[in-house]
Amino acid sequence: MSLDLLSSSTTTEPWKDPAGYWAATTSAVSHLSGPVATLSLPALRYNALDMLVRAGGVPIRVASKSVRVREAIDATLAMAGYRGILAFTLPEALWLAETHDDVVLGYPTADRAALAALVADERAAARVTLMVDDVAQLDLVDAVSAPGSRPELRVAIDADASWRTPGLGHIGVHRSPVHEPGDVATLGRAIAARAGFRLVGLMMYEAQIAGQGDATGSGDGVIRWMQRRSSQELLERRAAIVAALREVASLEFVNGGGTGSLEYTASDQSVTELTAGSGLFAGHLFDGYRAFDPAPAAAFSLEVVRKPAADIATVLGGGWIASGPAAASRQPLPVWPAGLRTLSREGAGEVQTPLKGEAARALRVGDRVWFRHSKSGELAERVDRYHVVDGDRLIGEVPTYRGEGKAFL
Repeated sequence: MSLDLLSSSTTTEPWKDPAGYWAATTSAVSHLSGPVATLSLPALRYNALDMLVRAGGVPIRVASKSVRVREAIDATLAMAGYRGILAFTLPEALWLAETHDDVVLGYPTADRAALAALVADERAAARVTLMVDDVAQLDLVDAVSAPGSRPELRVAIDADASWRTPGLGHIGVHRSPVHEPGDVATLGRAIAARAGFRLVGLMMYEAQIAGQGDATGSGDGVIRWMQRRSSQELLERRAAIVAALREVASLEFVNGGGTGSLEYTASDQSVTELTAGSGLFAGHLFDGYRAFDPAPAAAFSLEVVRKPAADIATVLGGGWIASGPAAASRQPLPVWPAGLRTLSREGAGEVQTPLKGEAARALRVGDRVWFRHSKSGELAERVDRYHVVDGDRLIGEVPTYRGEGKAFL
């Protein structure tokens, strides 16, 4: 099916009533067995529109890794305010470039076979932008195909957006080795001087702001202080980096942000576009932010198969752990019936997951328990399709990357 996010079937927010929302979703898929992944069309539409409001008119590039469903990517890009894709591997970028003309690779690549395919396809070379942060990555491309024998390749620089302080050290993720304006400008000049490459963009992802919730409980005050200080430092440094690069090349885009920082990054006058994707499906990691409250668009249900105790119900499956540190936040979250929790010594299991709580007393073999994945896109690696629901109606299904026979990472 083709997802339609441009028309609205409801003006209500049914997820605000969890009992009614999950009961309706259960009814919509009552005839299906086994693990069932669902995508609520009204919730997806709400999230897509909410992100546009938060972006304040700055275009949003869709982060494909946080979706991994082509129909959902296409439907989002059909909305005014969304423009282009940020892909996560070069084979994926080449695949998406068959139908999209603006695909930026969000990470450097060493995939020689994919690079060979890129340089052999002038149309793809015009549509795909490679990401680099080191001249060694340019050397690898030249080793695959010499500049004179291939099309000119579009490249962008990934500059580090972390906050570095004398007392606290490195705050943020460890991405690019180029951090200061001078370092980025030096790399920019090296790219400009290389035959066969054209510098067209800059990306800076402020993970310590976009990917860190500020309403998660204890420690929020420290997180908010860090984000205020980091955001001010980044406003000044990013502006200096952009100014230095514009003396080297005519940049087509300056990309920043993520779902958690749309308002802040949109306020940066040096940024021309934002990136977001997690906010569309709304994994539960994005529940702890003051600035926004996403609707739980994507979810999955597992069936109860045994009752080892009156207050424990065991479901088949569940061990769909998200990437990142091995912490409780990376486990799938049981959301309905309310009050269920995993056992500390077992967690979400490889084949079965025992869930404890008063709500388990009313569960019987064959009943459903609803979960939300920690990260928005990674659920798609576990299922081959999402069943699309609107209230208590099943209105269709859309394949995931996996369902299309693709496994990029």
